[in-house]
Amino acid sequence: MNITNTNAPIIVGVDHGFGNIKTAHVCFQTGVSSYDKEPTFKSNLLTYEGRYYVVGEEHKEFSSEKASDNDNYILTLAAIARELDVRGLTSARVHIAAGLPLTWVTEQKDAFREYLLQNPTADFTFRGTAYHVEFAGADVFPQGFAAVAERLKDFNGINLLADIGNGTMNVLYVIDCRPQVRKCYTEKYGTNQCALAVRENLMRLCRATVDESAIERVFRNGTATISERYLNVIRDTATEYVRGIFRKLREREYDPESMRLYIVGGGGCLVKNFGEYDKERVIIVDDICAMAKGYEYLAGVKMRRGGSAV
Repeated sequence: MNITNTNAPIIVGVDHGFGNIKTAHVCFQTGVSSYDKEPTFKSNLLTYEGRYYVVGEEHKEFSSEKASDNDNYILTLAAIARELDVRGLTSARVHIAAGLPLTWVTEQKDAFREYLLQNPTADFTFRGTAYHVEFAGADVFPQGFAAVAERLKDFNGINLLADIGNGTMNVLYVIDCRPQVRKCYTEKYGTNQCALAVRENLMRLCRATVDESAIERVFRNGTATISERYLNVIRDTATEYVRGIFRKLREREYDPESMRLYIVGGGGCLVKNFGEYDKERVIIVDDICAMAKGYEYLAGVKMRRGGSAV
């Protein structure tokens, strides 16, 4: 069994999205299916405390409480296993670095931290490999901000940061490198809203349903191997959704001539593929793992300072 230096916990950033779980190195879907007996298909099987969990199929439903059920805990174990596998480890002391939507952090961070640290250790198997994890601690940071925290020095002047995830869109003003705590907002306008509209329009206009994977492929790449008729419906719906993003930003006083807009999260690909914007003043962060990396960065800063990182 490989084990790390017990005096130096590994910081593992986990971005608990409603559509995907991201770490610094991997991304997988948030679906969790629980079984009393070992299921037939088990490529992403996690076994913990006598139960079997298949993770990474489909997406988790939106919930305003990330600690409302056991799913995010199981997903966290899977995320830690994926990160330890990257490092060639099966046993480690782990410090979790996670996040919550901007306007949820104050009210929910303590409960979410307790949820993540509900057990001092965890012994489980994932993809046939046994893992032993000792939890050294956990930090919960503002979602969205974390993705750009390491490059905050570039945020001179007036900047608007939009984190567009599967469930929510978080908006934060950053003025002269300083986040504006009183100017942050959370909207339930994530990419799942676009996916729902796509399915509705496909049924209404084409009397058809299309597999979710094809819809997501169009979102990511602008095209997929489906008929032109279906493709046009998805593209038109996505274009209208992106217009809605900019409408909501203007409602929050977004002015493209006086400020720069930074877009992070999975919704960035929709803006890139279906939006009309000034590429000189709208910066899209393509790295889907940027948030998890940012959580790790902030946790590292906090450890070195012995206090707050933000």
